[in-house]
Amino acid sequence: MNLKQKTIYFILFIVITVYAQGQDVVSIIKNNGEVNFDGVPDEAFWQSAQKFDMVMHAPNNGEAPSENSAIYISYDDNFLWVSARLDYNDPTNIVSTSKKRDEESKNPDSFGILLDTYDDNENALAFFTMPEGQRIDFAVSNDAQMVPSFYGSTNINYSWNTFWDVKTAKSDDGWAVEMRIPFSSLRFQVIDDKVKMGLLINRTISHCNEIDTYPELDPRHGMLAPNKPSLAQTIVFSGLKEAKPVYISPYIITGTDKLNELNDAETDFNYSEDKTLTGGLDVKYSLTSNVTMDLSINTDFAQVEADDEMVNLTRYALFYPEKRMFFQERSSIFNFSLGGPSQLFYSRRIGIDDDGVPVPIHGGARLTGRMGKWDIGFMDMQTRKTDDLVSENFGVLRFRRQVFNANSYIGAIITSRISADSINQYSYGIDGIFRVFGDDYAQFNIAQTTDSVGNNFSGSFDPGFFSISWERRSQKGIAYDLSYSYSGKDFDPQVGFMSRYGLKGLRLRLQYGWLPGTDSELFSYSVSFFANNSKRVTDNGLESAMYGPGISFMTKRGWSGRISLFYSVQGIDEEFELADNVVVPVNEYRYFTSRSTLSSPMSKPISTMLTLSAGEFYDGNNFTVTAQPIFNISSSVQITGYYNFNHVVFPARNQELNAHVGRIKVLYMYNTKLSASAFVQYNSIENLTVSNFRLRYNPKEGNDLYLVYNEIRPTKNYFKNGLPKINLLSQIIQVKYVHTFRL
Repeated sequence: MNLKQKTIYFILFIVITVYAQGQDVVSIIKNNGEVNFDGVPDEAFWQSAQKFDMVMHAPNNGEAPSENSAIYISYDDNFLWVSARLDYNDPTNIVSTSKKRDEESKNPDSFGILLDTYDDNENALAFFTMPEGQRIDFAVSNDAQMVPSFYGSTNINYSWNTFWDVKTAKSDDGWAVEMRIPFSSLRFQVIDDKVKMGLLINRTISHCNEIDTYPELDPRHGMLAPNKPSLAQTIVFSGLKEAKPVYISPYIITGTDKLNELNDAETDFNYSEDKTLTGGLDVKYSLTSNVTMDLSINTDFAQVEADDEMVNLTRYALFYPEKRMFFQERSSIFNFSLGGPSQLFYSRRIGIDDDGVPVPIHGGARLTGRMGKWDIGFMDMQTRKTDDLVSENFGVLRFRRQVFNANSYIGAIITSRISADSINQYSYGIDGIFRVFGDDYAQFNIAQTTDSVGNNFSGSFDPGFFSISWERRSQKGIAYDLSYSYSGKDFDPQVGFMSRYGLKGLRLRLQYGWLPGTDSELFSYSVSFFANNSKRVTDNGLESAMYGPGISFMTKRGWSGRISLFYSVQGIDEEFELADNVVVPVNEYRYFTSRSTLSSPMSKPISTMLTLSAGEFYDGNNFTVTAQPIFNISSSVQITGYYNFNHVVFPARNQELNAHVGRIKVLYMYNTKLSASAFVQYNSIENLTVSNFRLRYNPKEGNDLYLVYNEIRPTKNYFKNGLPKINLLSQIIQVKYVHTFRL
């Protein structure tokens, strides 16, 4: 039986074993009353709204909340309305240390809802606030599952924003909330005059590290359970009217760009200075209540914060998340996993070159939504010609369909990259994820790419990719993840991201977890075993293998930690460089190493995460320490830091590397509309310091004024081989104003 036949039999097995699930629904009451939108839910409107009762999720799952909450939800023709009275036995326990838009810190108290607007049990839109009344919205994908990779993504995207409003008010008993969410900002499907959505309600009480939820959530799903659409309560609306708003957002930008660029011989710098006065236009049009089109002309992302500096001690590419707003609307529909952070479609290929330098974009179009039972995503973008790059067109078309039960999908994707010099490349993929029974899921992914002139869509596995996995998702009892993947020697998705090329191998994770219950100081703890073995497809030689146990824990006070030990085997078939004059030669290396992580309670004004790695490293030794502190000084000032130190030594070859990456960010929030942020980064490997200052005035969603300053300065170690010394490599000053009109 060949590999293709095995794949077909596996898929048929999944089809036979999956089952359909039913679920009770809660009807939300429509209300035509008036609301004085001031943060105080005292109108008669709320007396006829649907009430929701909370239950404690943590620290003692299933118990009555320590503080009283009164939550009500209703709607009218235009808005979903949410109110909350959040009482305290002692109001001095309210923690309010931020006014930041999209605050990610867990220090302040918070309240919010998540809406699985298509009731697909996988994606959700979140609307949260804190006592100061800031807007916090984010998108959840892949059921908030932790991606099994070094990068640790949880599929929670704070870069997503939409149009909505919230107001809060303090009282003698605590604080109160009113939210007004336009249905035109939600994407949903009407079937027989009914709209079904999934609902999760969350309240955090910082002083006692408590999370209350609706509905009650099984603790076996862990601390991410309050964000998991698959656990949401289904709610139903009747008689929603379809809205088709058009948002037109013209922008104007002016500034200067100074650049000192190394010449080809790397003996001197070429200086250039450009002054900019330009503009552009973004349009968002709701074709229907469940399909949205975005158009962009002269696309610009000047306001986006610079990427975080990192040190790479591996042979593989580093992954950076997408921060640009145009690519955020239901971005999860374009996800096609190739394992870990690798994706068949990676939007940062558009408008950013291989060195991370922005490439001008003429514009493009983007369409996302649902048609019948199909999720659909389409995007087409055109970049400009530059001195170093030709103009290129990037395209992607994605389909997904729910099958068998509420947690199972099949899908397909096509991508294209078409250059003005006729060097083109295409890829396609087919994938599926199936909830087989209980917490067990099976997944498969098949993909193929062409060569650089668009040829070779064939049955060969050389330009192909294949993966299959079986996983049990639980923090209680036994859990596992077994997967096999194969990436052909010619598989190279030019519109995707690959951390490794031309590999095949097995990955296994086994875990047993405990939830001690009310009488224990621990919320959960577990033991696990990890094994990974990959080989090169070109010569069947060992690429890498890692084996080892781990122990992790989480306390009810918010402390968490993990200790892992690894036995590693690395097969190096090409010498690679860690830094100047520090290389790893061709050889097979066997060594032991360890990794430990400790996080203090995020609910405290000062918190940190500390990571320590130590042990053997190829034919030498490595010691790495990383500290990431957060200082919530007040509701107006927040300081975050990052420091990473790597000490690598190869005694037998008399080579040594000491790499430092430091970063400090200061955020000042005058109020929820006006803020200023500044950060400085230092990277000793690149011998650079990167600085950024951003002033933002955001009176309402879609209207923004930005003042942005970016600079890159070389350190004294940058100047080698007789290079003339200069003060600046790059300096950018820009002012951007965006104003959104609704038609």
